Amino acid sequence: MESIYSHPTLGVLGGGQLGRMLIQSAINYNQDIHILDPDPNAPCKDLAQQFTVGSLKDFDQVYAFGQHCDVITVEIESVNTEALQKLADEGKKVFPQPQLLALIQDKRKQKQFYLEHGIPTAEFILTENRAEVFANASFLPAVNKLGKEGYDGKGVQVLRTAADLDLAFDAPGLLEKLIDFDKEIAVTVARNERGEVVAYPAVECAFHPTANLVEFLFAPAGISSEIEQKAQAIAKDLILKLDLVGILAVELFVTRSGEVLVNEIAPRPHNSGHHTIEANFTSQFEQHLRAVMNWPLGNTALRCPAAMINLLGEPGYEGAVLVEGLDEAMAEKGVYIHLYGKKHTKPFRKMGHVTLLGEDIEEVKDKAQRIKAGIKIKSQQ
Repeated sequence: MESIYSHPTLGVLGGGQLGRMLIQSAINYNQDIHILDPDPNAPCKDLAQQFTVGSLKDFDQVYAFGQHCDVITVEIESVNTEALQKLADEGKKVFPQPQLLALIQDKRKQKQFYLEHGIPTAEFILTENRAEVFANASFLPAVNKLGKEGYDGKGVQVLRTAADLDLAFDAPGLLEKLIDFDKEIAVTVARNERGEVVAYPAVECAFHPTANLVEFLFAPAGISSEIEQKAQAIAKDLILKLDLVGILAVELFVTRSGEVLVNEIAPRPHNSGHHTIEANFTSQFEQHLRAVMNWPLGNTALRCPAAMINLLGEPGYEGAVLVEGLDEAMAEKGVYIHLYGKKHTKPFRKMGHVTLLGEDIEEVKDKAQRIKAGIKIKSQQ
């Protein structure tokens, strides 16, 4: 059946690197994108058809921005869901849906949703304050997570023994049983209004030892076909039970006994899917565009083995950006550089990423270590 694409305006709350890469995909479809972001120099500033400076959490500013868009989505969860709900009630298409954003903004509600809907996840206890964490010392070792406002490793504290209890958060949160996992993996899944659902092959995540951020990502993940099928089935089941339209990144633990448990989710393009720009037939950014605009979903297959390296600001440097080692990396076959247009660096800030393609995953892993060692994000002296 022939479709006519009238290209209604897509509004995006958030103008960071995720929005920037979404725009880069949208250009191929002549899709206009309007951006709202509080930073007047956000990475999307010069790429969007319309860029508005404003708070993502202010009801009036979000509502006013949405009035001039036909479809509205997000590149960050921390937004005013009440304004989005009013826009949806008035007939605007808002994806992911406002009530789902509100649920995902709160890790406590997120975990309760898993429990109530049969989604496998680690055992947990809800806590209101530090005193309640102390009262549940027998539950340790555990991970103490803030209910709201945690991101990129912030708002997460590992409590192994009673000696760690003073590190607990004095705010509503949860204690999650510390999992003796074998691997951390992620599966990205997408769904459109037509009801199509597709999942990407699982990727394996390796975290920075101190920053609690993904340092490397490897595709395909080093898991059995049985674990792969189980992980994809869980991700598809989750997006269907949420009834979510858009893209959903599902972070999972693979335990030493072969269980697959949901850790956390993100209802938007995610760091664990950056490699898809070069490594898969359809990038996560194009897929998110297709999903929220109700276009046919794209093929998710992996073209070849790949790795992704997060380029983080070097410890001890803050200020105007200076990048070292790019020439050497660019001379390598199958190396793709993505810098995010951020003019100011600070320790562990996400400044860009590198994707590497190869014929063999072990070869790609070796090259990733070498490339990582050579590129440094510092500041001008």
